[in-house]
Amino acid sequence: MLSRFTQSRSFSSSLTILRTQNQAIELAKYAKHFLDHGKPSQETLERTKLFHTDSVMCGISALAQRTNAPSVLKNEALQYQIKGSGLNSREKGYARCFGSKALTVSEKAICANSSAVREWDSNGTVFGYRDGVQGHQAGEFGHNDFYPVSIAAAQENENISGALALKAMLLSDEIRGRLAEVFSLKSYKIDHVVHGAIASAVTYGTLMGASFEQIESAIGMTVAHYIPFRAIRAGKQLSDSKGASAAISTEAAILSMKRSMLGFVGPKDIFRNPEAIFRYFEPTKGDQSPFDLILGVDGNDFSINGQHFKLGLYEHQSAGAIEGILRLIFENKFIKAGDFDQIKNIKIVAYQPAFGIIGDPAKRNPTTRQSADHSMVFIGNYSSGQNLTFSLHPSQKSH
Repeated sequence: MLSRFTQSRSFSSSLTILRTQNQAIELAKYAKHFLDHGKPSQETLERTKLFHTDSVMCGISALAQRTNAPSVLKNEALQYQIKGSGLNSREKGYARCFGSKALTVSEKAICANSSAVREWDSNGTVFGYRDGVQGHQAGEFGHNDFYPVSIAAAQENENISGALALKAMLLSDEIRGRLAEVFSLKSYKIDHVVHGAIASAVTYGTLMGASFEQIESAIGMTVAHYIPFRAIRAGKQLSDSKGASAAISTEAAILSMKRSMLGFVGPKDIFRNPEAIFRYFEPTKGDQSPFDLILGVDGNDFSINGQHFKLGLYEHQSAGAIEGILRLIFENKFIKAGDFDQIKNIKIVAYQPAFGIIGDPAKRNPTTRQSADHSMVFIGNYSSGQNLTFSLHPSQKSH
């Protein structure tokens, strides 16, 4: 069908899309094949359920607490609702926001729901690292903010069952997670949500019956027209743009897919386009992209099985440090529970991305929630109630 299949001893199979191929078209073919014929393990599907449930709880909580960006985007989405629509209503191109019975334009509903899911910064995280495969340790971050795409498609298309929607969520995570392994967006000051936007275009287009060429066109539009830079994450106090980045990029991806299905033709073969971000930042010789892609088909060799589950409101770069403190407390290494007076200094050795994100001195005194969970000093002080000193060393590459 496409590329080449490989199978491991554990009966997990994967598919490789080569750098010499039109990877946009091949991703579309892979998505169709996976949704029709892929057989992920029950363990993998259960893990997808876990992450989806977690993301929904995060989103509902953010709306219940009336956080700003999710509330603004939901109110915006409801301006496009079909008057009089209810839970039994169904219309192509329309879906629902969390907590609303009314149908509204699906890309607006997706934007609002993805923003709510991401607001607390407490859902799943991948780190773009595939052990043992050379060239697949790019280390791009990414989060599972994109499940509302599959739910919206299911609300539009009555032929999409719950089982298929779940499989589509796994598909989205797989494309996003594997792109994170081969291309580090952050190295070029591009926001990590681009990988999720590409995955969203592929997933939504496949669920809605788009042709391979239409999906290729939508990926091309997404990459050519809507590249968010990490400027949204710079400054002493982070704005709503940081938390809503995935939502806004996904909205653009779904709009691109809809336009493509109406006949608009976007850039073709975007991964091998020398003027697009991939070859522009990582030039290649000949007509090829900078990377191969290895994508799961059967069994349990899927990116989601390496995705980290958060247990609190903290930037994931601090997870190792927090776990270290908790182990010291619960394993009674050198202090009694609650006896923090013995601690005079805590030294944390961090790798560069962690230091750049949460060790930035500009975030030592955060005044916005988006800034607070990106400040190691604030997290440490807030968690313990003590005035702890953190020393982070950007020169260290290990942690």
